[in-house]
Amino acid sequence: MVNVVWLVLIVGGIIVSGLHHTMLPVTEAIVTGTEKAVEVAFGFIGIMTLWLGMARIAEESGLMRAFSRLLAPLVSRLFPGISADHPAMGNMLMNMAANILGMGSAATPFGLKAMEELQSLNDVKDRASNNMITFLAINTASLSLVPATVIALRVAAGSKNPTVIVGPVIIATGFSMIVAIIADRLFRRFSRDEPPSASD
Repeated sequence: MVNVVWLVLIVGGIIVSGLHHTMLPVTEAIVTGTEKAVEVAFGFIGIMTLWLGMARIAEESGLMRAFSRLLAPLVSRLFPGISADHPAMGNMLMNMAANILGMGSAATPFGLKAMEELQSLNDVKDRASNNMITFLAINTASLSLVPATVIALRVAAGSKNPTVIVGPVIIATGFSMIVAIIADRLFRRFSRDEPPSASD
C-alpha cells in the first residue's frame, strides 16, 4: 500500500510539473536532493559505526546485563505470569536495557527472541497474548536515555549542537512509556473478549 502511495505521489508530481512547464526546477531539485542524501548517508554511517562499537563494548563488558538486572524488579511486575528465570524474561530485560541505552541494533535480536519465547507460553497461537502486547507496547514507546540514532542524524546534517535534544527526548520518551503502560493496563482491564491464559 505504501508503495502505491509513493508511486501516485511521484507520478502525480511529474505530471503536474509537466503541465506547469516546471520540469527543469524539479530535475534540479532531484539532483540536489540526491547529492545531499549521499552526504548525509556517509556522515550517518560514521557516527552509527561509533555507536554500534560502543554498544558492542557495553554488551561484551556486561554493562547491559547489569542494567537489565536493575530493571528486573519493575519488569517482573509488568509480566507477573512469567518467572524471573524464564528465557522470555531475560530476553525482554536485555531488549529494554538496549533500547533505553540507545542501542537499537542490539535490542532487535533480543526483542525477536523474546517474542518467540512469549509465543511458546501463548495458549492461543493465532492471537497475541496479553504479555506479547505489553512487551510490544513498551518496546515501541521505550524510554531513551541516549538517542543515538537521532544524534547521529543531527551530526550528519551538520548540527552545531547535536546533543541538545537529549533532555527533551528523555522527557518525551519517559512520558510515552508511562502512557503506553497505562493504556496497556486499561485495555487489559476492560477487554473481556478472551479469558487470560496461564502465561498472562
